[in-house]
Amino acid sequence: MRGPPNVLSASTLQAVNVLDASSLLAAFGALGIAVVLFAETGLLVGFFLPGDSLLFTAGLLCVSGTHSGPHLVLWQVILAALVGALAGAQTGYLIGRRGGRALLAKSRAKALHKGVARAEELLAKYGYGKAIVLARFIPVVRTVLNPLAGVLEVPVRTFTLWQVLGGAVWSVGVVVAGYGLGSSVPNIDHYLLPIIGLVVVVSVIPIALELLRARREARKPASPRERGDV
Repeated sequence: MRGPPNVLSASTLQAVNVLDASSLLAAFGALGIAVVLFAETGLLVGFFLPGDSLLFTAGLLCVSGTHSGPHLVLWQVILAALVGALAGAQTGYLIGRRGGRALLAKSRAKALHKGVARAEELLAKYGYGKAIVLARFIPVVRTVLNPLAGVLEVPVRTFTLWQVLGGAVWSVGVVVAGYGLGSSVPNIDHYLLPIIGLVVVVSVIPIALELLRARREARKPASPRERGDV
């Protein structure tokens, strides 16, 4: 007698924690990677999703026989990561060209607005190419920079070239890093939670440093020129 088809029940969907990489991968596999990365890099509502930890965990779960979680296939994970990251960024850019500034203004999320400020600073400091690539490695900033590039009318060819380069290096690089660690450390599942926690901490370091820098700047006394004394 055949069992029921392998589909996700309503109770399973309710049990999925969208902030937990392991939960997402157990429920949706490689398809979940594409969907999450698309939302995180292309839709402003996805700024809170776990991009870095999801990719790293997926790489770990591609190593056979070293963990008790779901087994993923490396080429499928890489393909899903590329599709989600690249399609998401391009979609975010198109959203920005068609009214992204208004969408950003309507949001009340403080993290999102801080990400916008940081993205604008990156564009001004490093130029289009470097900023688009660097943004991939900074949570929240990689969400808002794509629509912001559309708002600022960054040339389509320029944006596409650099977002593809940055997206490929980020998505494939983090997956391969997870796979490499899983291949070299026996019984990696015993350390999975601490490792994921470390990845999360590392991914938020740029934001923490930026907040500290902004706080120091705010505490500095204004120069005579800034006060209008000269």
